[in-house]
Amino acid sequence: MKAYHGRILRIDLTSGKSSVRTIDERYVRKYLGGQGFAVELVYHGMPEGADALAPENVLAMAGGLFAGFPVPTGGKTAFAAKSPLTGTLVESIMGGVIGAELRHAGYDALEITGRAESPSYIFIDDDSAEIEDASSLWGKSTREVPELLKKDLGWDVKIACIGVAGEKLVRFACIDCEERQAGRGGLGAVMASKNLKAIAIRGTKDLEPADPKKLLELALRYQDIMENAPSFKEDTVYGTGEFLGWINKEKGVFPTRNWQSGVFDSREKIDPYYWAPKYVSKNKACFACTKPCGKLFEIDSGKFAGVAIDGLEYETLYSLGSACGNASIESAARGNEICDVFGMDTISAGVAIGFAMELVQRGILTEEEAGMRLTFDNAEDAVPQMLELIGKREGLGDILADGVKRAAERIGKGAERYAMHTKGMEPPAYDVRGMKGHGLAYMTSTRGACHLRAGFYAPELVGKFWRWEGIDRQSPEGKGAMVAVMENFMCVYDSVGLCKFSRGFFLIDKLSEVIEAITGLSFTEDELLEIGERIHNMKGHFNHREGVTRNDWLLPPRVLEDPIPDGPSEGSLITSEQMNKMLDDYMAARKWSADGEPSPDKLKELDLT
Repeated sequence: MKAYHGRILRIDLTSGKSSVRTIDERYVRKYLGGQGFAVELVYHGMPEGADALAPENVLAMAGGLFAGFPVPTGGKTAFAAKSPLTGTLVESIMGGVIGAELRHAGYDALEITGRAESPSYIFIDDDSAEIEDASSLWGKSTREVPELLKKDLGWDVKIACIGVAGEKLVRFACIDCEERQAGRGGLGAVMASKNLKAIAIRGTKDLEPADPKKLLELALRYQDIMENAPSFKEDTVYGTGEFLGWINKEKGVFPTRNWQSGVFDSREKIDPYYWAPKYVSKNKACFACTKPCGKLFEIDSGKFAGVAIDGLEYETLYSLGSACGNASIESAARGNEICDVFGMDTISAGVAIGFAMELVQRGILTEEEAGMRLTFDNAEDAVPQMLELIGKREGLGDILADGVKRAAERIGKGAERYAMHTKGMEPPAYDVRGMKGHGLAYMTSTRGACHLRAGFYAPELVGKFWRWEGIDRQSPEGKGAMVAVMENFMCVYDSVGLCKFSRGFFLIDKLSEVIEAITGLSFTEDELLEIGERIHNMKGHFNHREGVTRNDWLLPPRVLEDPIPDGPSEGSLITSEQMNKMLDDYMAARKWSADGEPSPDKLKELDLT
């Protein structure tokens, strides 16, 4: 096999020992790489019923199949483990270089188990894998750790690390790698529970494609296609938030003030068309990306002077902006910086703050209990202040650090009515009351409310994609089978390591020729989609065995009971009947039980017995 080393590195932090597991072509044809490898390691390696913060949890990492090769936007890395936020199998995909570096070190994936006796970091230097003391790094930020390690190990070493939020076991703490994050699901807390502060890798081995000439030809072809697409200019000038105004004004599905509205009337100054010309000095790309949508955002005056971040992404403009009623882009940028430095998921953190603000609004929390004026009209100051408390687990921040589901249960007094989540995960920036199929995708996402596991927001907002035309975002009809197929599609994407913003350029049938040029292995479109189906079924089967039931899948009360009150989607909601019909249709399409358990026949069909 070209492009694969046929080796997975296993490190047991408890014993301090490492070993190598060999894999063959059959394994590759089942799981492909990236997310597929990471999910397989957790699915088969995690003991049933073990706590997410126990030593038995498996933390897996794998670079996508394309990582390390010249494929436009093909440099993604997958992390996976059991989530301390949701109790599900969570995988999080990042654009950092760490996965490609692991491949250059000679490994297709990394599996970490156990717990070190004291703060430690892993140093992989080609064939050498050592566990080193990290006591001096404990308490350091995600910006300090790489600098300190590189000074010691060499500036060519690539670093993935956690910040203080991970050490404090914030349940939505993330893993950082060169200003890119494996953001969702609390993987930073999993690292900290293992006394693991960082993973440092130096790889010097070549990655050899099967057909270099063909690969270069394909890379140049797709780069030309991307550069001539209208979205290329918009994304590279304004970043991932370039369609914020359209979603807000034209579609009316931009969640605002903890989803009390679908329109943010004060959105002008958090819109990239306002702030990109004012604060952005240059583009910042993910590893090996040729379509840079990241922005170096810097503030040089005012009360937030000194802020310097790689951002702000669309989801963060919502979570630290509209979800909290925050119309100050400077405040949102400072909040983004706090999340980056502490190592926290901006989506979960911001939604948790918006939730707490509504509890204050409704008299469920007092200003004294909040520890500040935690109100939508004071968001400019309150958002950064509360983020620091969450990162340090102080005051109300200690409660919010467990996510809105647990926070609502702890606060009581009807707080559950206003907690926005499915499976315990806070939702991203699409008000699904006006996007019914995407609402189903929030429910069926194996890691909890997510826009990326199916990517169904784009087909519904535009009305077409791939195999489908005339999609009605207000209709529940036919959405079960469509969402299931899109989940399989996106599992393939996360296994080859392609950015989701390329899905319109690289349809599944186009991936086959790229895979063959890299590996020499041929796959049909149906074979690739079956790999995606296998990966999704592993996640679904894992969740059911861990006690996740249909009741955990359901949408929050607001989506089912409170219509969008204003804007183009005014009056929209998803009724309980529509929700359950879509779920039933989805389970039938998947051949899963009504409670979300993959059938034995389906597991056998996918060779997962």
